[in-house]
Amino acid sequence: MADVPRPRIFAGDRVRALRARLSLSQTALSRRLGISTSYLSQIESGDRPITGGVLGALARAFPLDWVDVAPEDDSAALVGALEAGTDPSVPAALLDEDAILRGLKQQPLVTRRMTALHAALRRSQEQLRVLDDRVDASQPTLLPWEEVRDWFQGSGNYIDPLDRFAEALADALPGTRSTATLLTERLRDAHGIAVIEDGSALRAYDAARATLLIDGAQPIETRHFQLAHQLIRLEADALIEGIVAAAPLRSDAARELLRVGLANYGAGALLMPYARFRAEARRCRHDVDALRQRFGVSFEQICHRLSTLQRPGAPGIPFFFCRIDMAGNITKRHSATRLQFAQYGGACPLWVAHEAVAISDRILVQVAEMPDGARYVSMAKGLVKATASYRRTPRRYAVVLGCEVEHAGDFVYGDGLDVGGAGSATPIGPSCRICPRRDCDQRAFPPAGRELLIDPDRRTIVPYAFE
Repeated sequence: MADVPRPRIFAGDRVRALRARLSLSQTALSRRLGISTSYLSQIESGDRPITGGVLGALARAFPLDWVDVAPEDDSAALVGALEAGTDPSVPAALLDEDAILRGLKQQPLVTRRMTALHAALRRSQEQLRVLDDRVDASQPTLLPWEEVRDWFQGSGNYIDPLDRFAEALADALPGTRSTATLLTERLRDAHGIAVIEDGSALRAYDAARATLLIDGAQPIETRHFQLAHQLIRLEADALIEGIVAAAPLRSDAARELLRVGLANYGAGALLMPYARFRAEARRCRHDVDALRQRFGVSFEQICHRLSTLQRPGAPGIPFFFCRIDMAGNITKRHSATRLQFAQYGGACPLWVAHEAVAISDRILVQVAEMPDGARYVSMAKGLVKATASYRRTPRRYAVVLGCEVEHAGDFVYGDGLDVGGAGSATPIGPSCRICPRRDCDQRAFPPAGRELLIDPDRRTIVPYAFE
């Protein structure tokens, strides 16, 4: 069947603006789109229209950015249709791009219905994941910290007014002295607060005595963060209170936890101002060690900040970030990607994080594939937080940072990895209870809602099958 002619779309100025906003060269963008540099140059100069194939490539490579740039091209519908038509977890033949484009043109209602059904399927899978978590946690309602975690996740882990406030504050501080000196002098001169080194707590603020105690035995990065936290609490108090008042939280404990979380967010944004940090991250291809040296913060703080770069009009790469302890509990999590893990631990044992947590100060990389076919490049590093006494056990954990393989060229940890080869990715899942994989030797228990198939005369590594 011949392709139905599509309207000729000349949008070179928007493609050029997108490339400039993402700090990409024509060579880098053309490589991401799978076209020649000369073809891209002709598109940007207005000499060539954007074909359906290029439009699809733009929508796939930059789903957030391109929808903002070209909403009249119905890119949002195209992104949804591409995800629905090419989802390998659906037991039906995959659709190619031409078929999806024809569907949008010839049968838009049917195509949109297919997209809506696929979105409903994804939502039901997420609801099953949440139900699994609730059963696992044996909690009838959300705990305060869970409410706050979900609030940040619902906000995309980017709080625009607070991020911009912290960035303006950072720009107002003179940049000729050390971070500790700048923050200490600001606390003293603007708020009359004396900073005192003391080992009783990481941070202890006494408003009546106008003193801030900081544990001098902690690494300098930790001390910087605690100083920044207190400064944000004081200078952004009204802003934080307004955000807390508007948050639909059920308890005073949750609201207090949100205040702390927002101050922590602001501290990270103060130490790593958005525009400067994003530009430097792109320049060094998100090399965490290079960024740590540049901004004087910890490895974990860099990873967390990279996952918050979702400012409208100037987004960073969509990353997922999490922290996992020795028992496999995920104690911090955020995902700007499609990747979601179980809320209460029990993550896939094939995930590189579990190996990293047992090996401190070593970076491990992995190409992982989820059951829906999405592939991710993950970087994991085991860390140890030292204590001031032999009698206190150091905290051991791993941090994980990753992105979809489409962004591997901008992620230094993807260098040398075969991100697209058959069999090159480790098949992982969110949790055994909701993972549909039938051939996983590491399965701990069967998935929920599946009928078990038991053959007493046949024994495999996993002692059951399921429908």
